[in-house]
Amino acid sequence: MGHVEVAGIGFELPDGRVLLDDVTFRVADGAKVALVGANGSGKTTLTKIIAGDLKPHSGSVARSGGLGVMRQFVGSVRDSSTVRDLLLSVAPEAIQHAAATLEKAELVMMEDESEKSQLKYAQAISDWGEVGGYDAEVLWDVCTMSALGAPFDRCQWREVKTLSGGEQKRLVLEALLRGPDEVLMLDEPDNYLDVPGKRWLEEQLRTTDKTVLYISHDRELLANTATRIITVELGAAGNTAWTHGGGFRTYHDARRDRFERFEELRRRWDEEHAKLKALVQMYKVKAAYNDGLASRYKAAQTRLRKFEEIGPPQELPREQKVSMRLTGGRTGKRAVVATGLELTGLMKPFDLEVWYGERVAVLGSNGSGKSHFLRLLANGGTDPDIEHQPIGEVPIAPVAHTGVVKLGARVRPGWFAQTHEHPELVGKTLLEILHRGDDHRDGMGRELASRKLDRYELAHAAEQTFDSLSGGQQARFQILLLELSGATLLLLDEPTDNLDVESAEALEEGLDSFDGTVLAVTHDRWFARGFDRHLVFGADGTVYESDEPVWDEGRVQRAR
Repeated sequence: MGHVEVAGIGFELPDGRVLLDDVTFRVADGAKVALVGANGSGKTTLTKIIAGDLKPHSGSVARSGGLGVMRQFVGSVRDSSTVRDLLLSVAPEAIQHAAATLEKAELVMMEDESEKSQLKYAQAISDWGEVGGYDAEVLWDVCTMSALGAPFDRCQWREVKTLSGGEQKRLVLEALLRGPDEVLMLDEPDNYLDVPGKRWLEEQLRTTDKTVLYISHDRELLANTATRIITVELGAAGNTAWTHGGGFRTYHDARRDRFERFEELRRRWDEEHAKLKALVQMYKVKAAYNDGLASRYKAAQTRLRKFEEIGPPQELPREQKVSMRLTGGRTGKRAVVATGLELTGLMKPFDLEVWYGERVAVLGSNGSGKSHFLRLLANGGTDPDIEHQPIGEVPIAPVAHTGVVKLGARVRPGWFAQTHEHPELVGKTLLEILHRGDDHRDGMGRELASRKLDRYELAHAAEQTFDSLSGGQQARFQILLLELSGATLLLLDEPTDNLDVESAEALEEGLDSFDGTVLAVTHDRWFARGFDRHLVFGADGTVYESDEPVWDEGRVQRAR
């Protein structure tokens, strides 16, 4: 068993702003503790400090037991790394080092078969066995069979980018939960997971003996797993942390009661402060013509000074307010029409009509082709007219298919990418992006751009580059660009994955008032309840509609 103790952590951003101020909490042996808070409040930064990736400017971190870390990028890996590389990245440090040494020795042996090289290679093999490398490969075989349905020796050289986001997450979770580390720190482990995957994760968290600190915005997962909730709260002088000693079901009531206590304590402090200032003023006036009251005037001044030195009670944490104004516009009655559409190698042919104004949730297991379907629509369909060209500058990869899918008159697709891949935004600040505009969006002045960012709680990040934002901030900014683009068909691929609860609720309100059509791929059980229709990608390769959300479709049965 292991624990984590964070004491007085302070951290400043490169621009000098204080992000974290005196953050203190403890994660006890065997506890399942959720770390929640507004997007950009510093949750991921805090986990990086605990993992040792960042050094705090003040405070300290103590922990016992080995630490296994799932970082936020898992699920959106798009480089040339392999399955073996991914599993090594979450293995104990000794195994990582031995693997690097063995790989280097193998490369040398390819070009130099001298005795010296052979001895180094033999030593590297011996070291790999001594640190438990072969045992790790046995474990990885169990993980790949569970997550990918294939043995490790068959898939170890497969590129990670060929896996779906959910498969990447499941593979790393399998390795960490089955691995030797006694403390796990998971940054949004439920992102990209389908609902069966989330239910599996809930069961694993409930039954594991490991100590787990995790970031999540999935309210159902929080309610089913968290034994304590740590909230990173927004503050003018830096964000702080508050620990709720119960689960998520009692969290909101406890938080409301806490805020009410803050307000009452501040009201009492203000009343006492006003009384002391009035007392000082009274004695000041009287002491001016009565020397006998000079001592009382001095005592009142001392009392006021000490009262002010102690200061007011803790300020009420600031609550964020996100306002999304998705507008859209009238289109033809039939927004999307698919005839005999087959996503090559994914799903069997299906027909579909989506009418103007409908809200369609696209459901099914990971790897079934849901994101491919949205990307096909984002490209304008099979043979797009000029008016159906995708909004924005991000290039959208074509989708192999047979059959036909067309968009209706005046339908302009706006795509929210699950992986937040926007190479055209990398290195540019939010103000710069809004000021410049693009082919579908007018540029705007600094003042108007600042007001737009403020509605999305992004004003403080206006001078930050897009790629430096947290996942939730990137998601909010993507939605803002959709708002400004004039899209009449919103294609949302897991839009709530990185959004905090307040932002997800703001998105739901924005979609309610949107004058257009919405198709959303989602595994968010709460978010899906607000949709009119449910298009399900089934495990047998068929695509069908359901009156209610369907969450128990398994992996699609196909050759792997």
